[in-house]
Amino acid sequence: MGRKQTPSQTIGPYFAYGLTPRQYGYPFSAIAGADMVPEGLEDGERIRVQGRVLDGQDTPVNDAMVEFWQADAFGRYAHPADPQASNTPFGGFGRCGTGTDPESRFILDTIKPGAAGDGSAPHINVTLFARGLLVHLFTRIYFADEQDANARDTLLLAVPEERRRTLVAPRRETDKGAVYDFDIRLQGPAETVFFDF
Repeated sequence: MGRKQTPSQTIGPYFAYGLTPRQYGYPFSAIAGADMVPEGLEDGERIRVQGRVLDGQDTPVNDAMVEFWQADAFGRYAHPADPQASNTPFGGFGRCGTGTDPESRFILDTIKPGAAGDGSAPHINVTLFARGLLVHLFTRIYFADEQDANARDTLLLAVPEERRRTLVAPRRETDKGAVYDFDIRLQGPAETVFFDF
């Protein structure tokens, strides 16, 4: 008896509860959360990345889930396929739902990544899951204060110049440190650039 292909995800607003249980008040462990900085990590600048997932009418989506994957402060991924092999305790993977914040934001506490090689600016890889999406979406967050590196990033340069701004997060300083604001727009004239990986 052959097995049938299964969908890439289950549609519905409930998957974030199971994949980010602590955020929703459940006392279960999870493989990833919204605070990616392990205790005792000394390398790298602590930053916060926050934003909203917005639909075509600029209404915040309050049941989306956002995953993040990034290099450490030295540009190395905690993954066996990275020949540089990270030697810090930074795992580089986080996950956050938008359903518990009063403004329907995702809020990620992490470190600012380093460039992962020539032709690559510091960035955070993003995967978005939300109701109505049959397949998850992929995008990236680049940093506005990395203009020189952004100008050499191979993937960013492949995006039409007028659309690149949808991938760049401005920095602002707060009393708690640097914050990068990054809204993900699903539709409309300022729609975020999404990639086919």
